[in-house]
This record gives sequence, structure tokens and C-alpha cells, in this order.
Amino acid sequence: MQKKTVRDEGVSGKRVLVRVDFNVPMNRNGKIEDDTRIRVCLPTITYLIHHSARVILCSHLGRPHGQVDEHLRLGPVARRLSELLQRSVVPLREAIGPEVMRVVSEMKDGEVVLLENLRFYPGEEDNDPGFARELSLLADLFVNDAFGASHRAHASVVGMAEYLPCVAGLLMEKEIEQLTSLFEDPARPFAVIIGGAKVGEKIRILENIIPKVNLVLVGGGMAATFLKGRGCDVGISAVEPDKIELVRRIMQKAESLGVRVLLPEDVVVAEKLEADETAWVVRVEEIPADRRIADIGPLTIMEFTNELKKCRTVVWNGPMGVFEIPRFSNGTKSISEVIAGLSATTVIGGGSTAEAVTQLGLADKMTHVSTGGGASLQFLSGKTLPGVAVLADK
Repeated sequence: MQKKTVRDEGVSGKRVLVRVDFNVPMNRNGKIEDDTRIRVCLPTITYLIHHSARVILCSHLGRPHGQVDEHLRLGPVARRLSELLQRSVVPLREAIGPEVMRVVSEMKDGEVVLLENLRFYPGEEDNDPGFARELSLLADLFVNDAFGASHRAHASVVGMAEYLPCVAGLLMEKEIEQLTSLFEDPARPFAVIIGGAKVGEKIRILENIIPKVNLVLVGGGMAATFLKGRGCDVGISAVEPDKIELVRRIMQKAESLGVRVLLPEDVVVAEKLEADETAWVVRVEEIPADRRIADIGPLTIMEFTNELKKCRTVVWNGPMGVFEIPRFSNGTKSISEVIAGLSATTVIGGGSTAEAVTQLGLADKMTHVSTGGGASLQFLSGKTLPGVAVLADK
């Protein structure tokens, strides 16, 4: 990697501000439902502790829109992190100000504090220089370990570069290296699986990745727009009319490059996307006018499985159906299990797909599960992330 990492800096005795992504799912009672985003940052935090740094962690949680929300305080995160580190992590009730400065000034080597939710301050999302400067006064060095937030030009992501040396954390390094290596010399056949709801969010991935892959498999809600582009009636499925012509051009481009694009042959349909809704399987040519696509069907699962078993590199971004509802989760579950069993490089592109493989207990069977939904989308689209661009070069 061409960017400096925390290993390239002497940190002993220094105050190190670490941007992490602790945006964990949490219920209204403050119970963390999945601590994956905390666990993946442990290598960087542990490295700093063992090298006698004074560790000042900062993160956002939820969308409080610049206002204090008692349900979005980071105290529960600090408690869980304390358990994982087996040492005290002090949660602060503010992110900036005199009291924060006092606590930080009294820190000893190896101690850890967690600032309050950055998004309680309007200056965070506005990338306000004043807010960034106040944060920077807490530290001697800035470490960005929040790949999942690095597509945002926020004060704690890009604003620090004006005031502090900025380097990558170990998770950030791993994310960049894994996603970059996909395109350097991938083992072939190379397949990309694209799902999820909206074509618009994935178009740039497809435009960037099609010249580099051998096979594209399309599922999820976005399959409706692709099927419509091929002339299928998709009932009341959500279609993006303004993307149909673009989808056609992408399929034509793939054909000209010898890249195969496989769309579903059959789908699970329902009137409403609800748990108790009646659902059945139909061929894509026979989707009823009053039904919508909720998942890929068994013939499609079989075809996708047969193709994936031949592949040596697989990238997957976007579930195959409404996996949150059990009766519409079979496509996502089946494809997860297939990918987990491959002797191949397998990369899960964050967001809902990462959530799905984690829930299924298959995350450790993948080569890499990205922590960034929007960030991995932007990275795979060939765009430089703002939070990566500001890191110091080696």
C-alpha cells in the first residue's frame, strides 16, 4: 500500500486520535446486537496500547443530525470494548471542550478513552474546519481506521489532514489491500455478483468492473430493472425507468467484451414484502401483473451455483432477495453457502451482504468481508475515497 500506516510512526507517549467506525446496531435499551465493527478495530487499538500510546477513539453512531440523542450515546460501546480489551475504556460525555481536554491531558501511556458521538455536533457532517481543529487539539497523530466512513468528507475523516499527520490504521490497510488486489492479477474465472435494491447505486461498479471480470450474476431487487431492459414484464416490482437504457448499454458492453451476464430464470414473487405474505415461484416470463420480485428462485440458484463452482475469484455486493424476511431469504442463504465452500478468493462487499453472511455464521469462511457498504461500493467503482486520499503517502 502506498499510504503510511500506524506502523510507520513512532507512537510511544503520543496522544493518538483514532477514527473508528463503531456504528453498531443497537436496540433502544442500549444493547449491542452485533459487535463486529468493534472487533475488527481491535488490532489497531491493541497495537497502540502495546506501543504505549495514549489512545483517543472517536466514532459516529446512527443519525442524530447534529443533536444530542440519549439513545445514541457511545457508553454501551465503551463497555463492550472494555470487555473485549480486558481493560478500562473511559467513555466521555462530549467530543470536544475543556472537560475533554482535561481528561486527555491527564492520560497515561496505554490508556484508552472514547469520545462522545461525533454526529451530536453539526460540524462533523458539515466538515467544519473549526470542529476539525478542536478535535485535532486533542492529539499529536491522527489514525483513520474507519474504512466504512471514508467515503464521507466529514470533519473527523478528512478535516484532520489540515492539522495533524494522518495515517491508516490496520483495518484500513487490510481493506485497501484486499480490494486493490482484486484487480491486479485475479485468478480466473472471475465473477461479480450484484444484488440489492437499486441499480443506481451499483451502476458505477458494473461500468468499472465489467472489463475486468468474466461473469456477472444479477439478483435482488435490481434484477427487475435488468429484466425490464430485456423486455420482461416484472409486475409491480420496483423498476428504475431512467436506468433501463443504461442497463441495456452495460449488457451490450459486456457482450462486446465476451463477459457473460446472467439474470434470474425464475423468481419468488409476492404481493407485499411482508413476513406472512403468500409467495410462490414463477418463471421470469410469467410474473403476474399484481406481484413483485422478492427473491431468486430455485432454478436460478442452481444455475448461479454451477457457474460459481467454476470460479477462482468472486466479489459479491448486494443480497439476492429481501433476506430480512425468512421466506425471501433462501437465495441469499444459498449463494452465501456456495461462496463459503469455494476454493477461491471470495470478497464480500460490505453493507447488507456482510450482515447476511455474518448472521449465517459464514463470515470466517470468506477471504475478506468488507466493513464498508457505501465505501466498498465507491472503491469498487474505481473512485478514490476522500478519507483515503488525505492519508500521508509513504
